[in-house]
Amino acid sequence: MLLPFLIVGGVGLVVLLISLILGDIFDHFDIGDGAISGTALGIAAVVFGASGVLTLTSGLDVVWAYVLAIVLAIGAYVVAALFVKRLTKSSDGVPTTAVGLTGVTRSTVSASGGEVSLDGPGEVERRLAYADETIAEGVRIRVIEHSGTRVKIIAD
Repeated sequence: MLLPFLIVGGVGLVVLLISLILGDIFDHFDIGDGAISGTALGIAAVVFGASGVLTLTSGLDVVWAYVLAIVLAIGAYVVAALFVKRLTKSSDGVPTTAVGLTGVTRSTVSASGGEVSLDGPGEVERRLAYADETIAEGVRIRVIEHSGTRVKIIAD
């Protein structure tokens, strides 16, 4: 009797971890204008599984375990979706790009990687960088591509 709750809770945990590590997996699909959140679905499935297991192990009937698990999962989904939507609206807006910024290499940079410090607003930490040609430490550089936290650079 515990197996369905354990399976749904386990799948929910996997969806939640993927959404937290890689970003919301449902953003890539145009479903409901962002109404479906992978994070919220993961939370709801984990709550469904956990509340079902707890209800069954406390001695209540299977019907009550499903009813309670469904009600709590729906409540968890709504709260999580509202929280995610509020956080999304409160973000700083469009992320800035590092393309065009200049800086200095802090280690030797090659196609396999290296570190740079950039001269730009909000650039207080070193960034991971890569280049087509090897660039020695201490050389002035310019960013030509920006992907996530990594930048592609050329010698300036």
